[in-house]
Amino acid sequence: RETQMDVRQVGMVVNRAIAHARRYGIDAPYGFAGLSGIGIACLASAVLLGRGGDHSPGRGPLLARRLLSSTGTLFLSSSIVYLHTTLLGKFRAWQGLLDNLDLRGDEELLDLGCGRGAVLLAAAQRLPHGRAHGVDLWRRSDQSGNAESVTAAKAQAEGVSDRVELRTADITALPFPDASFDVVTSSLAIHNIPSLDARHTALDEALRVLRPGGRLLIADISGTHGYAEHLRQAGAIDVRLRDLGPSTWFGLGMGARAVSATKSEARA
Repeated sequence: RETQMDVRQVGMVVNRAIAHARRYGIDAPYGFAGLSGIGIACLASAVLLGRGGDHSPGRGPLLARRLLSSTGTLFLSSSIVYLHTTLLGKFRAWQGLLDNLDLRGDEELLDLGCGRGAVLLAAAQRLPHGRAHGVDLWRRSDQSGNAESVTAAKAQAEGVSDRVELRTADITALPFPDASFDVVTSSLAIHNIPSLDARHTALDEALRVLRPGGRLLIADISGTHGYAEHLRQAGAIDVRLRDLGPSTWFGLGMGARAVSATKSEARA
């Protein structure tokens, strides 16, 4: 019975993961493909070496087999962790982050690099009298199946299309007036900007479009210490940085951190 229960639980997790993959895609699909591809190649090589026998000179040394097996196992394990994070873990993390914002429900919120809407639509559900705006360049290298039409369809399916607005825009040059939003969010997007100066420009743009007293909340896998320092230098207050824990690990020691900040009332 316990075995049957375990199988059912695993099946439920797998079904949830498949459902999320269909709805929201995989972040940086080339990353997952790379991890799993290296893992499979290493394990396959270990098997091929083993066919020659461990004691046959030059045809399958035991040390090489063990090294390839260990490396393959490491990379495949990392790919599984990666898949869990992109399909399940990050959603749990953002549920907590959005809950902690304690939204009134009438805010104007902007999600930078919204992709297929994982954060955008979760936020819209919390804004019955507000609006959630999402901007993206809709690049499929950043997220599988990324397209404005896909996100719009998801908003319709989840019953929030009346309070969701989508635009094609570069987050380093936002097409909004100053002080337009109460909240700005961004999930795993800013690190995709190639240059440090441009990433800082994206942070400056986020502050620009925030209203005085507005809040900024970013989750990313690299550069977060630099984000926090730049926001402090730009005059943001209550700047905080925290690790989001195992649910946002992408393998090989790569985990997400959250940066939160408030726009100073003095920056009106």
